[in-house]
This record gives sequence, C-alpha cells and structure tokens, in this order.
Amino acid sequence: MTRTIADLDPDIQKRYPYKSNFANVNGWRMHYVDEGPKDAKPVLLLHGNPAWGFLWRETVKPLLQAGYRVIVPDQIGFGLSEHPHAASAHSLDNHAANLVALIDHLDLKNIFFVCHDWGGPTGLCALLTRQDLASAVAVMSTWAWREPSSDFHKQVMPWLTMHAPIVGPYIMGRQGAFPGRGMYLSVVDREKFKTEAMNAYQSVLPDPNDRRLTWQWPRSIPVSPATDIAGDRFEWLEEGVRALNIPSCVIWGREEVVFTADVFAPKWHEIWPHAEGTHMVTGNHFLQEDSGYEIGELLSDFAERNLSGGVG
Repeated sequence: MTRTIADLDPDIQKRYPYKSNFANVNGWRMHYVDEGPKDAKPVLLLHGNPAWGFLWRETVKPLLQAGYRVIVPDQIGFGLSEHPHAASAHSLDNHAANLVALIDHLDLKNIFFVCHDWGGPTGLCALLTRQDLASAVAVMSTWAWREPSSDFHKQVMPWLTMHAPIVGPYIMGRQGAFPGRGMYLSVVDREKFKTEAMNAYQSVLPDPNDRRLTWQWPRSIPVSPATDIAGDRFEWLEEGVRALNIPSCVIWGREEVVFTADVFAPKWHEIWPHAEGTHMVTGNHFLQEDSGYEIGELLSDFAERNLSGGVG
C-alpha cells in the first residue's frame, strides 16, 4: 500500500508539511520531498538507519528560506518508500544505485550532497558515480572507510548482541527496537523526542518484515576483517572520497556516542584537508533532532560561500 505524508497522523503532517512525490528507482518505489524553485541549486539531504526524511524537517526550513531547492528522499526500505523484504535488495551498491536513479530521474546538476549516518556511504557512492554533477558535500555522524571503526560497534552489549543471527532479527525486527528506544537513546532531549518525533519513526515501519533494513544494514559496518561483508567496498569508497576536490564541510554532535567526534571528525579532515569545520552542535547520533534548524543555517551559510553562481 502506498502511503503519503497526507496519510500520516496530523501531528506528523504539521511538522513535515510537504508534498509527497514518488519515483521508480531500479524497480522500487522511492518517496521524496522536493521543495523550492526547480531552477535553484539542489541540496540533497540523505538520512540513514532507521530514519526517513522527517529527520531533516527543521534543517529544510533555513535552506528553503535561503532560496535553495531541497530534495529529501526516503532510502528504499525506510519511511514512505517501498520496504523490500529480501536481503539481496539491501546491499550498499544497490542503495547507492537507487540514489543515482533518483538523481537521473530528476535530472539534477550542481548538487550539494548532505550525508548523515548511512546516507554517507550510500550518498558518497552515488556522488562518486555522478562526480560531474556534484558541487559540494557535507558530512555528519558518518564514515566512508574500513578503519578506524567505531568502538561502539565492537561492544558485545548492546551492538554485537543485537546483530547476532537470531537475537538481532528478534530485537530489531520483531520488537522494533531501533525506530523506538534505539533512536530515543540517541538524542539529547529525549522527552521532546518522545512527544514530538518517536511516533513518526515507528509509524512508518509498523510490520516486522518492513524493518528488515534496521538490522541488515548494521551488519555491513566494518568491525573485523574476519566478518566484514562490505569491507572491500569501503576501501574503494575511501580511495574515491580522498580524490574528491570539491567544497566540503564537517558537522558533528557534541554528545555523539556512536561515531565519536574525537575519532571520526579528524578522519574527515585528514581525508579532506580543505574541509570547513568541524562545526559542533548540540546532538547525539541523530543530531538533527536537537539542532536541526542550526544545521540548516550552517549548511545555508556554507552553500552561499561555496556554491558557484549562488542560489540559482
């Protein structure tokens, strides 16, 4: 069943008051928001696990006020996009190809890529595939390499236990732990998140089978050469992003516990010595929940100074 933003709870509609659009990407139905002048410079906001475009709701506002075209897709498997139940649909390459298909469908040029969490590996793979269409890139709470990996992802509790063959699908799939308590524990203002946002993430993944990606994607995070299933791809990705020479910006949450700022932000600056930042904001892993509007202002300011030709 196809759902749109207009089909969701009124409170969600009020906080994310945009028109739903759909595109066919490699045989899947992708939902996206496309706001602002169609001839303005496009800003592509890419979310990760287990979020959807709603995560960027406050970030969108300053970008639209500045006159940019803002495009916010829901990655296949999340939000109002189609939710494939087959493991084969959810490789890094397939998700990157889905974003490339959307870029081609919309005929985007001079794209400002903004990548968070799994929006980093997927979005940067898409960027490398369409380098001639990219004008700038911003990263936050994400990675694009095999090492260093996150200490959080190497801990038996909770991470490795949640992703064990039987326990993981039960906790993440059947119990829906990630869109609920997982995100709740990964913001700073938890009470605000519980009352204003949690339902938006839980309600779009109501069925355990629809939550497949919440426990499959984490298994692709490189933590050990003996078990990595996407390690070679991340080596390719790091080599590619190191060769990029476009305006870059790094934004991070002060309270981030997954991709800690002391390890991951310096790595980005080592890869891109020319990158602006690191701009530190209030926020844990889902920093947009605590500082979404401020992040939008940082992105708008960066874009104004770095995108050739201004807004249009």
